Amino acid sequence: MTSTEKDVVPADMDSPSSSYSVVKWYRSTFYNALVLGICNFLAPGIWGAMNSLGGGGEEEPYLVNAANALTFGLMVVSCFFSSVIVRFIGIKWTLIVGTMGFAPYAAGLYLNNRYSEEWLVILGAALCGISAGIFWMAEAAIALSYPEPYNQGRFLGFWLSFRVGGQILGGAISLGINAKQSTSGSVSYTVYLIFIALQALAPFAGLLLSNPSQVQRKDRVRVQLQVTKNVGFELKSMAKLWINRKFLFIVPFICQAVYSEAVMFSYEGLWFSVRARALGSLLSGVIALVIGNILGAFLDSKRISLKLRSRYAFFFVVGWQGMCWIWGSVVTTEFNKTHPIYDWTDPGFGRAFTLFLFWVAGFQLNYMYLFFLVGNLADDHEEVVRIAGLLRGTESAAQCVSYGLSSVKIMAAVGSVYLNFGLWAIAVLPAWLIVKEVGESFGDKKIARETRDVRVESSEVFGDCSEIR
Repeated sequence: MTSTEKDVVPADMDSPSSSYSVVKWYRSTFYNALVLGICNFLAPGIWGAMNSLGGGGEEEPYLVNAANALTFGLMVVSCFFSSVIVRFIGIKWTLIVGTMGFAPYAAGLYLNNRYSEEWLVILGAALCGISAGIFWMAEAAIALSYPEPYNQGRFLGFWLSFRVGGQILGGAISLGINAKQSTSGSVSYTVYLIFIALQALAPFAGLLLSNPSQVQRKDRVRVQLQVTKNVGFELKSMAKLWINRKFLFIVPFICQAVYSEAVMFSYEGLWFSVRARALGSLLSGVIALVIGNILGAFLDSKRISLKLRSRYAFFFVVGWQGMCWIWGSVVTTEFNKTHPIYDWTDPGFGRAFTLFLFWVAGFQLNYMYLFFLVGNLADDHEEVVRIAGLLRGTESAAQCVSYGLSSVKIMAAVGSVYLNFGLWAIAVLPAWLIVKEVGESFGDKKIARETRDVRVESSEVFGDCSEIR
């Protein structure tokens, strides 16, 4: 018997024995969630930290919003072809390559902030868009495939905590440097030097990730996360999945969820002082971290059925978002007439600032729920890669539009708030038509596809053993 055969000989038909007797910490799902989180922290987390300062920390948000529109436009393309990239270099190296374009983006903001040069803002945004689409697909596929079913929500919460961790650190650094700047303006260029250094470390952090075949899960189920079909098959499969009812019906829900990022960061950049924006980055990150992990723990609850968990969470998320859009429409309509700049010492600051915090919390809740939902739509491990790419590609398309429109003054001030409110209203019903099937006609997709993989693996091993005998 070969070493490969020895590794996969099953103890019984439904639960194959792996080559490990005790889970090694550096191969565990928690360890890999930590590595994935660190990559998220250093790459999109720091990107989020810069943008959570309002307009990338610049005095006005319009140039950065236009650059971000370019980033997300290119991400649509790179997301669509991401499963092809996984086929050739594997999921780990796809993740590593995906981290490489973030530092040039920060460098562009530094050059513009210090020397008023705009060319690297655009070039950095383009490089970020090409790599970030690949990264976003890879991390989503890993987050949906690596953890045990009963740890899926906690894995998502832990992983996404690092994204807002970057926001928290960025806000803390910026607040320390700009604490005395109680007027509008741009943040200190020193902040960007720190961001560049951190983002340059991201590819090295990616090297610490375990390959799918090396991951050791407590339920002893092997992680299957590879693409074996040819390029033409992959592209056709991506196109078919895009127009499949189960994905097409949640497209509006994805769009309304991520469109809000440009809305809330433009709101912060327009109506608050530099130090208030830094405080917003810090506090909103803390709130998002806490509320995201609470939702993750709830989604893993064994006392409530999958059907009820998915429904309760859905109604909570859409209810929270609806409240924020009503509130935001009232406030931004007023601000568009009065044009305030709020510092934390000003009357009315609490009312205006709390809305931003609620928006960020709602974004985190909606973002987490989307991953939970699409994880219950994929039929096999190859479809996990495809649906992750489509999820991230759809996100990117919506954010391309939102940042593009937010580079126009009236849209940044109030128009995008109204538009996002409308998107939310349109998205609720078609999303519900899919959500209500989770735990019902869809069953539990994660358990179903992993059980299928185990049975296929078992039959292959028994076939090989019988041939040997």
